[in-house]
Amino acid sequence: MASLSSGDIHILIGTHALIEEPVVFKNLGLAITDEQHRFGVKQRAKLWKKSSPFPPHILVMTATPIPRTLAMTLYGDLDVSVIDELPPGRKQIKTMHMTENQRLRVFGFMKEEMAKGRQVYVVYPLIEESEKLDLKNLEEGFEALSREFPPPQFQISVVHGRMKAEDKDYEMNRFLKKETQIMVATTVIEVGVNVPNATVMVIENTERFGLSQLHQLRGRVGRGGEQSYCILLSSFKLSKEGRERIQTMVRTNNGFEISEADLKLRGPGNMQGTQQSGMLQFKIADLAQDGKILQTARELAHRVLDEDPNLNSPHHQPLKRFYDTYRSAKKGWGYIS
Repeated sequence: MASLSSGDIHILIGTHALIEEPVVFKNLGLAITDEQHRFGVKQRAKLWKKSSPFPPHILVMTATPIPRTLAMTLYGDLDVSVIDELPPGRKQIKTMHMTENQRLRVFGFMKEEMAKGRQVYVVYPLIEESEKLDLKNLEEGFEALSREFPPPQFQISVVHGRMKAEDKDYEMNRFLKKETQIMVATTVIEVGVNVPNATVMVIENTERFGLSQLHQLRGRVGRGGEQSYCILLSSFKLSKEGRERIQTMVRTNNGFEISEADLKLRGPGNMQGTQQSGMLQFKIADLAQDGKILQTARELAHRVLDEDPNLNSPHHQPLKRFYDTYRSAKKGWGYIS
């Protein structure tokens, strides 16, 4: 810590721990947040306090911008760079939606891929059985998969959030070394897992996952040169929103397009607050549909400020009064990307 505060350390890489109070920088100039969707607004705001008197430059990265972030790009508060090409040698992931009565087909497809030497993820939304939610859980799923894919021909790894770190690392390493063919897991594998030989991602109870999670989970496969697949397993009964999420995943692999669909479904949240999704009660605007209008409004606002930075013109007095009243009631969360 002393080396950091003295400036002897020039680059620091870490987890959420870096935003805590004991971490003190001598002169923080750039803060890069990877997997930005996993941080809260207040957490990201703490980075601004790490540099005085001016906040650091901020770069945020994510495969799936959350609704609030995407809304900020529409308002123009974020400069956006989009990487819309796959790395050389990779192929688009084929995504399919199947229901419970097609489970045997899914098992057969898994066996076909494993016969080629490939590996498979099977992801569940819960660890244990829940009385409130009628979902396939990881423990039941592991038992069913063990019957369908018995040893010694097949080996299965299990990873979930309640395991000790060393146990999770052990199971992940077994899968990485191809000692196991199937990885049964919860969403703990959503990020930071890279097994190029894994070509199939099966997601149980797909309707219980958000679009960002589904896109992140799908990204665990397709990391090698072989054709990869994502199978979305769901119940027969789907809500309108659940069906739209699944149809979006089947239709596209584009993270930005998925985020736009997420914005339409969940709303942009509150850009002047900390809520990262939820509907805004606009009377005349819809962020999901009126992007061009908002862009024009932003350009006009810039023109006004270029001509009259302090809004001193009599013509701009109503705007100044509204802004002063509005600003006094806000905490400035709108600056936090």
